[in-house]
Amino acid sequence: MTPKQAIHILMLSPCYWLLNLSARKQLVREYCASFAAWQPCSIPLKKPLEP
Repeated sequence: MTPKQAIHILMLSPCYWLLNLSARKQLVREYCASFAAWQPCSIPLKKPLEP
């Protein structure tokens, strides 16, 4: 997940707007990190070539 995608999701929460800028940046970093840890592989697998 990119920071832009994380911000888009987090902006839906009213709590996001109560945070100051540095707290928002930290939240975005933590959100991206937790999302990356959840995914087994962030790079899509290539399809095998068909003959």
